[in-house]
Amino acid sequence: MADGKRVTIVGGGPVGALNACYLSKKGYIVDLYESRSDIRKTENAVGRSINLALSLRGIEALKEVGLDEKVKALGIPMRARMIHLVNGKCYPVPYGKSGQHLLSVDRMKLNRDVLSAASEFPNVDLHFNHKFVSCDLATAKSTFVKTSPQLPDKEEVTITSDAIFGCDGAHSAVRRQLQKRRFDYSQQYIPHGYKELTIPPTEDGKYAMPANYLHIWPRHEFMLIALPNQDMSFTCTLFMAFSIFDTLTTEQKVLDFFREVFPSAVDLIGEELLKTDFFLLPPLPMVTVKASPYHYKDKVVLFGDAAHACVPFYGQGLNAGLEDVLVFHEILEKHNYAFDVAFSAFSEQRSKDGHAVADLSHQNYIEMRSSVTSSWFLFRKKVDSLLSFLCPSVFTPKYEMVAFTRTPYHKVIEKSELQYKYVNYGLAALCVLMFIGGSRLAWKAHKGELHMSELPHLESLLAIKNRFQNLV
Repeated sequence: MADGKRVTIVGGGPVGALNACYLSKKGYIVDLYESRSDIRKTENAVGRSINLALSLRGIEALKEVGLDEKVKALGIPMRARMIHLVNGKCYPVPYGKSGQHLLSVDRMKLNRDVLSAASEFPNVDLHFNHKFVSCDLATAKSTFVKTSPQLPDKEEVTITSDAIFGCDGAHSAVRRQLQKRRFDYSQQYIPHGYKELTIPPTEDGKYAMPANYLHIWPRHEFMLIALPNQDMSFTCTLFMAFSIFDTLTTEQKVLDFFREVFPSAVDLIGEELLKTDFFLLPPLPMVTVKASPYHYKDKVVLFGDAAHACVPFYGQGLNAGLEDVLVFHEILEKHNYAFDVAFSAFSEQRSKDGHAVADLSHQNYIEMRSSVTSSWFLFRKKVDSLLSFLCPSVFTPKYEMVAFTRTPYHKVIEKSELQYKYVNYGLAALCVLMFIGGSRLAWKAHKGELHMSELPHLESLLAIKNRFQNLV
């Protein structure tokens, strides 16, 4: 086990706090440092607040420290996407098989719960208002500055430990230290930002829409989504190009824009609340981070967004970060708690998945804002569901692999691309057979040799042909 080793965790978000729980259970002495004040004692804590769609990967990671049932009890099941068209029509698109669902969870509440769990371990010390400044990679010595408003003279704190875990987010200060060595790193901001809005409860205190869905208003170049909260409200997020945000400079322009592209949402949010919420904060950016390796020898390793930040359109950013903790500790046990071997193995295995989840997230933005309105997309979803039902051991839809299994993300891409290719081959072969069969019946009809019993077959083929043309 740990043999009294001391470790430093930089970052007190859900990933860092969960890692503290895991390490403590294995006997490590854990010091967790967070630049912010203790969010458990702050009413309006600062931080990213897009609701979390918790999936199996995150739940499995929480289960290892007994937090899964507590978190699930506070989550709201979302069994499908509910698509809202401009004309007011709605239709559901299920995520997977019957019984499969995501959980809408308040990100801040989850963070507070995991921090509280970590604080209950006797060998975990939580240090808030400590900003990471630098570290010596060779010795795992870290330097922090106390950031409390009560300390105008910034007091430095130095701690030496056996290893440093960088769990400090997309703009990781720990990662910047690794960049001084041989280290591949890239970041990319997409041209879209996000802004949060709220759909309040109805006057009688109920949900304004069905609660067990992730609601989406897809408009090709931008979209609005809404996730349910336990207080009967919905947290909405508007994803849109900064260039469009820049044009909405007055309350009237905002109302006109929403009435044109999200008319049903205006009624749900309310004009006055919309005008207020829209101008509370500027639109915030979204960044993708890819890095490799995730470690330096046996001294430093990166988890979560510090290693692989991704845009939020697959709902996998935090799920992937929580799974990092689970994967690392599976590897650590396998290698008899040797940090040098475990760090290297984790980095090699997980960096491929970090790159893959970033790519999957970009792809899903196109699907969410545009493809879900396509007849071809809905047709393919039905084909995929049928194949999954008939051949569950062979065929698994991509979304199900991401959200409802622990299939490594890079394997999801490999398998889904292969499945997509073979399904397209199968559909193409079916079209050829339909064409040959239809041509034969049409020729017989032309020659006057078509038997009355064959007429329904010709009509069916023509109906399928027309339907397929409409889908394409």
